[in-house]
Amino acid sequence: MILDGVGFGPAPDSSSYGDDGANTLGHVAEYAGSLHLPNLQALGLANIAPLAGLQPVNEPRAVHGLLREHSAGKDSVTGHWELCGVTNEIPFPTYPDGFPPEIVELVREVSEREILGNVAASGTEIMDRLGGDHVRTGALILYTSADSVLQLLAHEDIVPLDELYRICQELRDRLQPPHRVGRVIARPFVGEEGAFERTSNRKDFAVEPTDVTVLDKLLDRGIPVYGVGKVGTLFAGRGFTSQEKTATNALGIEATLRRMASDESSLTFTNLLDFDTLWGHRNDPAGFANGLEEFDKGLARWLDALRPDDLLIITADHGNDPLHPGTDHSREQVPLLAMYGRGSSGTGIGVRDFSDVAATLAEFFELEWSGPGSSFLTIL
Repeated sequence: MILDGVGFGPAPDSSSYGDDGANTLGHVAEYAGSLHLPNLQALGLANIAPLAGLQPVNEPRAVHGLLREHSAGKDSVTGHWELCGVTNEIPFPTYPDGFPPEIVELVREVSEREILGNVAASGTEIMDRLGGDHVRTGALILYTSADSVLQLLAHEDIVPLDELYRICQELRDRLQPPHRVGRVIARPFVGEEGAFERTSNRKDFAVEPTDVTVLDKLLDRGIPVYGVGKVGTLFAGRGFTSQEKTATNALGIEATLRRMASDESSLTFTNLLDFDTLWGHRNDPAGFANGLEEFDKGLARWLDALRPDDLLIITADHGNDPLHPGTDHSREQVPLLAMYGRGSSGTGIGVRDFSDVAATLAEFFELEWSGPGSSFLTIL
């Protein structure tokens, strides 16, 4: 269960990323003053590190600690890959000053449309600023962010979804090193000028993992892997039996509960995106705090649904501190809360590696695993 963007303090190399002092959970807790997170608190969230307004508990229900990333980068693709056993030592390219002429010309060639933008920007800001010009001219809005992404923004009445998706897929296929970005993203919107709105028809076209993941190993053994939220797109669909796209955290929580009701031996891999997209990138600590409290309510239902032989792992892929300068991801350690059945030893396990999650899943499902990481299953 990935809480997208919910970091818990700077990583040792955060200064290399311009993220000294970033602490998503810490700063949101300080801003809120009195977060009401009884279920996360009972699992041991405040036992990991101090959190304003939350007290450690004497008998935490979950094994708890921090995970540290070794891959180069602080994007969702890199974080998810390493959690599943693939370390990305060469970072995906980023374009803080916009794309070079050869990429702009490639987009123009593939789309047969003119290009607007070509800047690093917030999607909602550039939509409001250039959406009217796009509607009048039919030119595509091209933009990026601090992540390794090439994003194309288009009104659904001007560029039909099938056309936008085709353009993005062809760009995904043709973008090779040194311009092999982590994701090409279709960003459709609707509405009239002054009231444009992005739709839930976003589609991500990610590069495939560069090595074998624990998800691949599960499918090889005939164990189903079900994706909830955007998680499947981060692996270009590889390693998943099926994917259920969910537009909000609330829908992701409900979809996860439906999967938990199944009797089959399987992995449900959920990503809850709102922390990152709605509140982190938009510098909205109040929304972030409310989102944590809403998640905590959903977590209570997950905990009630756990069976004695279920393994639950809650973590994150990177930080996105809404009170840190800028609007982009932050290089942070992330929380780890893990339970086997309805309760574990409640042991603190300090700082572990992202890839320890892959090793733990491999041991739990009795897979042969020669990838990175050390399992913490026996501690559970």
